[in-house]
Amino acid sequence: MSAPETLAGLDVSRETLERLTIYHDLLRKWNAKINLVSRASLEGAWARHFADSLQLLDLAPPLADRRSWVDLGAGAGFPGLVVAIARPDVRVLLVESDARKVAFLRAVATATGVSPIIHEARIEALPGLDADVLSARALAPLAKLLAYAEKHRAPTGICLFPKGGTVHKEIADAERQWRFEYRVQPSRTDPEAAIVEIGALARA
Repeated sequence: MSAPETLAGLDVSRETLERLTIYHDLLRKWNAKINLVSRASLEGAWARHFADSLQLLDLAPPLADRRSWVDLGAGAGFPGLVVAIARPDVRVLLVESDARKVAFLRAVATATGVSPIIHEARIEALPGLDADVLSARALAPLAKLLAYAEKHRAPTGICLFPKGGTVHKEIADAERQWRFEYRVQPSRTDPEAAIVEIGALARA
């Protein structure tokens, strides 16, 4: 499907669509050189990566100036760089330790005219980032993500973690170590996937 068809219903402006198209083109170009996303998912990137990222914006609290969105293990920029493009008024921080992927993130940011803060670092090495929204996609099991959240999320912030078909097992595993409020939101782009929204959090 084309970009407009795939992103229909996601409240994407013409300017945002133009920037995402630049991003999409760079993703295809760079993916031939470094492994950013799988070849199979690249063919359906508008749904698999772009729409999948944009849907998180509808689950986030109202985002205004001075609110921050931190994306851990940003990789090829999903969802964090997509958020930075769709909401340039929000302070977006991307954390990625792979220098090649960081180079890609910076190339897309420059080409699209957005200015996320990009940390080339391991998550564990950074001081607390005080995120109002903390996201991570295809990074780690939920129990480990909650350890990151304990350090990097603001006291009143939320986490949005896209997950696949093992979501309920990951929640059960995490409950052995953590007490947390959560909601499982169905994904709009994959009937077998979901987004876990994390509220209050404490060690068990």
